[in-house]
Amino acid sequence: MQAAGGIARRLPRLALVLLLALAYRQLQAPPPKVPGTPGGPLVTSPRVRLQDGRHLAYYESGVPREEAKHKIIFMHGFDSCRYDVLRVSPELAQELGIYLLSFDRPGYGESDPHPARTEKSIALDIEQLADALELVPKFYLAGFSMGGEIMWSCLKYIPHRLSGVAILGPVGNYWWSGFPANVTRDAWNVQVAQDKWAVGVAHHAPWLTYWWNTQKLFPASSVISFNPAILSREDMAVIPKFAYRTYAYQARQQGEHESLHRDMTVGFGKWSWSPLELEDPFPGGEGRVHMWHGAEDLIVPVGLSRYISQRLPWVRYHELPTAGHLFPIVDGMADTIVKSLLLGDD
Repeated sequence: MQAAGGIARRLPRLALVLLLALAYRQLQAPPPKVPGTPGGPLVTSPRVRLQDGRHLAYYESGVPREEAKHKIIFMHGFDSCRYDVLRVSPELAQELGIYLLSFDRPGYGESDPHPARTEKSIALDIEQLADALELVPKFYLAGFSMGGEIMWSCLKYIPHRLSGVAILGPVGNYWWSGFPANVTRDAWNVQVAQDKWAVGVAHHAPWLTYWWNTQKLFPASSVISFNPAILSREDMAVIPKFAYRTYAYQARQQGEHESLHRDMTVGFGKWSWSPLELEDPFPGGEGRVHMWHGAEDLIVPVGLSRYISQRLPWVRYHELPTAGHLFPIVDGMADTIVKSLLLGDD
């Protein structure tokens, strides 16, 4: 009887331990499927090895690197890969001598994951990639959506390597210092409810991000779950060009955590600095920063970009009144963006 009573007293503790173990297991993301390792994706693209041993897979287009007059590195957005590069027309590439380099950001496609990724580390990865492919002394940058947000990090950490930057529909961090409360509030409220939750979790409880976006009790990120409510009428018109890419599976082939979830925790995380604090990286006029945003963007609210452009007079701002988030893939838009970047057309 005494033994039975002891077991009965221990049952609540055992149940608590089991519940905690189960909860811990649910919160932990599975390990990524690292390219080139057993069970991981095959490596089919050229890659460069970084100083810390990681690899970045890349894709080249335009004119041959050795013949180029202008070299542009392009940063893909959320849930994308190296093949999602600006579709500059062959005619313009030949006319201006444009070489385009795009790469899988860490954890995407065939680039190794980087669990210690920060808003600074990706800028340094880009510099190492440029050095490995001998894009010296300077190069242009262009980035879209989450890749557009990375442009601010490059302007802070590697401005000495840049000839000019195009920032396209950039994701903004609602917690960057310098935004008036009404600006962040208005932009925040453009989001659908499920994104307010997903973004809030990524910022305030990043350790919950994997669980939040994989559990079935509450709606996860609308982009991850492909909710059409975030597509404006303008985006709906062009979504087939983006949605039916034959290579789209590569974005998530290592698993969602080191690609999508890591993007969210870094992009919406706690930054030690704000783009609103940046000074003109080209005070001598030797380069330009262009920012583009669609006024009908429901995925990345335009309000933060509008305010940044007001605070940073050296940013040449292009607001497209009838465009949504996917404006860079509209026919002819890539040529317009690149000509503005290289030739200074406003």
